[in-house]
Amino acid sequence: MRNISTQIARILVGVLFIISGLIKLNDPTGFSFKLEEYFSADVLNMEFFIPYALLIACFVVIFEVVLGVMLLIGFKPKFTVWSLLAMIVFFTFLTFYSAYFNKVTDCGCFGDALKLTPWESFSKDVVLLVLILILFINQKYIRPLYGKIGVNYTVFVAYSLCLFMAYYVLQHLPIIDFRAYKVGTDIKKAMEIPEGAPKSEYEMVFIYNVNGLDTEISYDDVMANKVPEGAEFVDRKDKLIREGYIPPVHDFTIEKDENDYTESVLEEPKVIMLISYDLKKSKENGMKKLEDFYQKAAEKGYLVIGMTSSGTDIIEEYKKKYGLTFDYYFCDATTLKTIERANPSIVVLEKGVVVQKKHFNDIDKVVLK
Repeated sequence: MRNISTQIARILVGVLFIISGLIKLNDPTGFSFKLEEYFSADVLNMEFFIPYALLIACFVVIFEVVLGVMLLIGFKPKFTVWSLLAMIVFFTFLTFYSAYFNKVTDCGCFGDALKLTPWESFSKDVVLLVLILILFINQKYIRPLYGKIGVNYTVFVAYSLCLFMAYYVLQHLPIIDFRAYKVGTDIKKAMEIPEGAPKSEYEMVFIYNVNGLDTEISYDDVMANKVPEGAEFVDRKDKLIREGYIPPVHDFTIEKDENDYTESVLEEPKVIMLISYDLKKSKENGMKKLEDFYQKAAEKGYLVIGMTSSGTDIIEEYKKKYGLTFDYYFCDATTLKTIERANPSIVVLEKGVVVQKKHFNDIDKVVLK
């Protein structure tokens, strides 16, 4: 019986680790953005790790996939199980912290392919922890599926393929795009809210200073004069009770000089957006390619605009540095990170529909009609 439960746990944990790792390995840059969120001052306050987020992301996802393979084929059971246990204990703590303190709304466990709420992520990790504890207790039942040479070779191949995949997607783009702005997306339609869709519900909450502490008091209690004696009013806020329908695209804007050009640009028949969510972090070899590409696209009748979250001074500095003559428009950095992973990157629209997306390394592969 113990052997059977061990083998079931072995298969479940191994397969789940491989699937979860491969989804994130398909988009390590996206996972690095999630790690940056965890490392931020408002969450774990470990900002010194932020510059290394991409490196850490690649290591974690490759190790996750390889660990799954190692478990399934029975490679070094003691090392494998200890590694699995250490990883799941860390992630269980992380997801609990995020859920309890409502710090990170999506753990990124399955990238953009499957969104989990913080408590769903924590529950998933608790189940995995139980399964891995079964493996930990019954390590003697985890035996290699075949000979030592074959097992070692399998791990080497898995590790090598993961390295190649990571390098490929970083030099180009994710092999499978799970994001809201994937090729074929009609941005205008993706921003629409269907008729009858549930709306968000809010509760009016008042904040009073009670004995030196800011205390939330409900609207009903205030109306019923249940405010503690001597309490001083501080503020009023609307507290989200139930989140309503959120369209796949809900934060896309194209702004310049305090004017909104979103609607007009999405009506244009041929548009190219050159995206750099942060010009200070843009890659020099990519930025050098933009002006020449802009001239070629403009000759073909395209409206070419830059998209960034950087300020006016930074925009002017980088336009001068790279000799750029096209205009930059403002969009939120998080939105731009969602649209593309390369900095800079190229997105081609036809009347608001995404028809091409390219990494700056593939700028010569953009088809100009």
